[in-house]
Amino acid sequence: MSEPVIAGKAAIPLNLEPGEYWYCTCGRSKTQPWCDGAHAGTDFTPQAVQITEKGQYWLCACKHTANAPFCDGAHDLLD
Repeated sequence: MSEPVIAGKAAIPLNLEPGEYWYCTCGRSKTQPWCDGAHAGTDFTPQAVQITEKGQYWLCACKHTANAPFCDGAHDLLD
């Protein structure tokens, strides 16, 4: 599988309402962290995310987290 584009090297803090969201896994989306279809023609597909509680969430922008879509600090390990 291809490597994702690093969209950013910091978490994206968002206040989210309960619902379904589509997380960008390729890093190409112009609407980070959400999918805008930029993965077309790649090996990537967006990840469905179910938010059940209103609150602040820290989402991964580097696309290297082990806990997608949530940031785990993996961006600190990138060159």
